[in-house]
Amino acid sequence: MSLQASSQSVGMQKCTDEETFYMHCRAAYLTVFRSSLASITSKHQLCRVLQQAGRNPSQATLNKHWTPRTTKLNFDDFCEIVKSERPTEAHELMRAFRKMDINGDGYISHSELHKVLTSFCRLLVSTAEQCQIAALERLEADAKLKRQNFGNELDSSPKSSASTAVTVPKTEPDTTLKKDSRSSSRPSSARSRRSSLSNAITMAASNTKNIKLAEHTSIQDWHHTCMKGSFFLEEDGGITSLQYHLTVPQTATVYLTISPLNLSQRLEKPSSWMSVDTAVFVVSGKATKEDSTLVCFTESRDKEKCCWKGELSAGTYCLLPFTTGCRLRRRTRKSVSKAVTLVNRTDTGELDLTRDFRGALSDIFEVIDLDGNGLLSLEEYNFFELRTSGEKCDEDAWAVCKENFDTRKNQLSRQGFMELNLMEASEREGDPTDLWVTLEAMGYNRDLEMVEACPFLIDVYCEEGQCTLQPVSLESGHRILNTALQRSITARSEVKTLRGQENVLVYTYRGEHRISTVIANKTSQKVTVHVNNEQSKNCSSSRGMSVFAVEVPARTKMVCQHVLPINERQEWTYSCVESIIPCQ
Repeated sequence: MSLQASSQSVGMQKCTDEETFYMHCRAAYLTVFRSSLASITSKHQLCRVLQQAGRNPSQATLNKHWTPRTTKLNFDDFCEIVKSERPTEAHELMRAFRKMDINGDGYISHSELHKVLTSFCRLLVSTAEQCQIAALERLEADAKLKRQNFGNELDSSPKSSASTAVTVPKTEPDTTLKKDSRSSSRPSSARSRRSSLSNAITMAASNTKNIKLAEHTSIQDWHHTCMKGSFFLEEDGGITSLQYHLTVPQTATVYLTISPLNLSQRLEKPSSWMSVDTAVFVVSGKATKEDSTLVCFTESRDKEKCCWKGELSAGTYCLLPFTTGCRLRRRTRKSVSKAVTLVNRTDTGELDLTRDFRGALSDIFEVIDLDGNGLLSLEEYNFFELRTSGEKCDEDAWAVCKENFDTRKNQLSRQGFMELNLMEASEREGDPTDLWVTLEAMGYNRDLEMVEACPFLIDVYCEEGQCTLQPVSLESGHRILNTALQRSITARSEVKTLRGQENVLVYTYRGEHRISTVIANKTSQKVTVHVNNEQSKNCSSSRGMSVFAVEVPARTKMVCQHVLPINERQEWTYSCVESIIPCQ
């Protein structure tokens, strides 16, 4: 057999294995829920659905996947959990039982007890197998369930479809995550294309030089203000960020940029999140879907910066930071045999923060010091408190804080912030539990690596008058941002209708560094759209999978996906087929 044939054979076997895996997952999920679009909303539900998937989760396992901050898990999350938790096997249970066999003679002091425990072991394993078999039989018996989309995956034979292929030449070299979208277990796009409308588009070559949109000597004379912030990845995959109010005193030309904030002290090794894409949407009007108006958004690039230059009228605008989620997403959490030590004792027996923990706290201080003046105001500290504990520090508590810890100009210094955390550790006799809650809320893992957050910096230059920038809220999936994002895509997109479905439109936005799509459903009933990216190359989708489904309610628009290159040094091809899943 040739090398190519061998590779194809291995690929086909992998696809078959994944198809079997996702079929089992879907069968288990639909045994507990009516639709795989439904979310797991409690630890009890998680336990039930894992049992249907042939797992026998312990309380520790459930606590690992359902933390105090977890509010819901979707089907994709469930699949990841099933992958990470192996089915319990008979020999594993027997190993535990042998611990009760003190003298190792194969008995536990009483022959009847041994018989019961042995039977229990067989019963436990067989029950899990029976759950899986029953779920699959139910799935096979119900054709409607078999065609239902599940999370970001589905199994169907689409009828109405449209496809888009975009080839993007090489762009400016950058550091990117080496994470491919997972291979799908669904039917190949070749079958879907039989009834598809193909449209191939080749992007013009990008300028390999950095775009100097406004970086000239005169900008140094402009009025400047800046503000820091951070994207935080939530348990449910959502992304949280501060939002801001920008006040422009008079009509003026404004230069706006956003970029990841490098906290590394080593020039040769920048922070790991520097490849995360960032953008800012500028919205005017009230904070409601009906009243907000998209003014502009950053889409030109200068290295890591995303930029916009134009004229803004006098007034107050809402600045909405945005990242696609293609490069900031939940990773499979590696098991850590021993977490990094946060607190130790000195030679005199007193508690102290370790060097590693002080380094992490220093970086956290840098992130929450929003105005960059080296001090924490009550407002800045409260954004930190809301993020880590959900509560605010009132004026009385802040007064006590200023009396006991190092402050300057009525604001907490970096040293004072260290002292505050040392006091919290001392109050709990060195127990690091609460300290880890704080660190994890700020995006750290147990190796003290910030892997689920991306600090950023917003700069505003104003030619006439001093602009002011003020943080206003900490939001996740804010409706204003979603509306602004949809409008930015539909206003600058190629639009197509799905074959035989003239009231279902697909808008495809092709920016300098990303591709985004919106699906508009103008019909009077919801539609489910099958999306297949299997023919794309060097692409990462915000959905995290190459094949998924989107359920669009009647008379609404919905962002379908964002796509970025995995490696910006290489050419990348976006090829997508959207297809209607027929209702039964």
